[in-house]
Amino acid sequence: HLRSRREVEGKLGEAGVPVTVLRAAIVVGAGGISWEITRQLVKNLPAMVVPKWVNTLTQPIAVDDVIRYLDGVIGLEAAVGKVLEIGGSDQLTYLEMMQQAAEVMTGRRVPIVTVPVLTPSLSSHWIAFVTDVDTTTAKNLIDSMATEVVVRDETILDLVPGEPMTYVEAVRLAVEEGGAKD
Repeated sequence: HLRSRREVEGKLGEAGVPVTVLRAAIVVGAGGISWEITRQLVKNLPAMVVPKWVNTLTQPIAVDDVIRYLDGVIGLEAAVGKVLEIGGSDQLTYLEMMQQAAEVMTGRRVPIVTVPVLTPSLSSHWIAFVTDVDTTTAKNLIDSMATEVVVRDETILDLVPGEPMTYVEAVRLAVEEGGAKD
């Protein structure tokens, strides 16, 4: 999943058109597949057994913040040809994300047990079984979840005004705007 993102960046850059790249981890909001997995797992399961990758650190971002950054760099000379990392204000593990989403959506934390032996293949089949995300997409996302994806270069904050939302704010907004359908 992460490798394919880099390949797309490369292909766009090869076309000879100036490209500004915004790199994000998980986008929280309707249509974000990782958000949909989180939302549906929390909604559909009273408890979870999860692999150790849930302890990987990531930096989720609200879809509204992504749009604000996209809008902010359009026509901005200082952004042309740059790779800009974007993220929300919180760095969280996937486990913390699921627990905070559960608190917002259900008012309680979900009991979660971490085990060392769930393979990406088994995990992807399980996700496909309990969510509407297909096995191939789930496996591609799971394969990337062992890689920490956090903002290391905050240049975007100097280019585009405004502070990003917290994860809880992003989840609340996603739920209010229909990101918690079903």
